[in-house]
Amino acid sequence: MEIGIGLPATIPGVTGDQLVEWSRRADRAAYSSLGVIDRIVYPNYEPLIALAAAAAVTERIRLMTAIAIIPYRVNAGLVAKQAATIHHLSGRRLVFGAAIGARGDDYEGTGVSAANRGARFEEMLREIKAVWGGAERGFAGGIGPAVDDDPPSLIVGGSVDAAFQRAAEFGDGWMMGGAPPDVFPQAREKVEAAFRAAGRAEKPRATALQYFALGDDMERDIRASVWDYYEFAGEYADIAAAGVARGPDGVRERVKAFEDVGCDELVLFPSSTDPEQVDRLADAVL
Repeated sequence: MEIGIGLPATIPGVTGDQLVEWSRRADRAAYSSLGVIDRIVYPNYEPLIALAAAAAVTERIRLMTAIAIIPYRVNAGLVAKQAATIHHLSGRRLVFGAAIGARGDDYEGTGVSAANRGARFEEMLREIKAVWGGAERGFAGGIGPAVDDDPPSLIVGGSVDAAFQRAAEFGDGWMMGGAPPDVFPQAREKVEAAFRAAGRAEKPRATALQYFALGDDMERDIRASVWDYYEFAGEYADIAAAGVARGPDGVRERVKAFEDVGCDELVLFPSSTDPEQVDRLADAVL
């Protein structure tokens, strides 16, 4: 199982210097991917722009939206161009994870209706794939930069049946959010069944996201990051905070649990903005 690390781009108060140093350290370590998550109505960095900053100071590590919420961005051609730009500038390192999102205020904040967002999501994925494939859209041809020879890998997030079907129709795999490892096997079976039903012979890439905390102030960090991020969901904020892997032993146990259930890549997101967390996590699990 590969192990990626998330950027602290959603933790309130993170600085540009911290994000850049975090990226450099992650690239030097043996992490597989550097991930970002997505919200609009929150004091976080925009995920694609954050990855562009990471791309400028890294050479090896994959860059992943884990995930980007697509339907409230509306303009599929522009999203495709933004993603293709990061992919091209980084030397073909982007993994584009996408989903529909669950926060009503994110849609309100962009002036986009949440109604029919599933259907809109599918239309946008179809157009993004066409753009990446070089489809012509005007006098000058396609929407560049051209990535049709090696487009970004596309991963679909979500836990409903439609998410698995979308992964099979449009993607290379699927990502589970912060659910515990015992939920993963059944979900993986569902996405594999969806791939078979779609007539796809290849095995989908099955990935997952989790949170970790290391250091002397873990509970404070978790409260200020994970709990705060999910406060909109009421009681779920307490569940999400309780589910954070704590300390080196706790993180190792979580990694082992996901490895045992057949996860292809686990991306661990931090509770602290301190770049020292990159090295601490590497010491624990790499």
